[in-house]
Amino acid sequence: MDTITYLENGKTFTVSFAELLNYHGTTFPGGVAHGLKVMQRAFPLLDEGRPIERREVHIDTAFPGPGGRDAIEFITRALTDGRYHVDRSLGWEGIEESPKGKYYFRFTYRGTVVEVTIRPGHVRGEFIELARKEGRTAEEETRLAALKREMGDRLVPLAPEDVYDAKVSRA
Repeated sequence: MDTITYLENGKTFTVSFAELLNYHGTTFPGGVAHGLKVMQRAFPLLDEGRPIERREVHIDTAFPGPGGRDAIEFITRALTDGRYHVDRSLGWEGIEESPKGKYYFRFTYRGTVVEVTIRPGHVRGEFIELARKEGRTAEEETRLAALKREMGDRLVPLAPEDVYDAKVSRA
């Protein structure tokens, strides 16, 4: 459950969570896990289970987190190519909030749209509270870093459909 497969000009690539984390760094491992899980949830729905061409997918999200952004960028190159947009007003009422947005992602690929939202219970209240807190103490920074690692460790082994709901439509 820790890999994602995609195509580049018809050639298949498979990337692991560890590789995504190496690209991102150590700051937001929970966000990298979210990026992996949303892609694992959306990609099979975008083209009937076949791997997607990485440079054809467009992503709109209300999730501004750098870990998720970096994971999605590594796989899709959407940020580099101008196909990745953050708009915190996207989504609807009731979507769980991240520290600075919502866990909402919309993937568009060859006329198919997949909207992905997190299922309740996967983001700890303590994490949200600490991440939003201004002027954290050194102890609080250490605790927040531990919560980010714990989130990544907890989410990666889970099936993507256990973490994120998906709604498919035609563009």
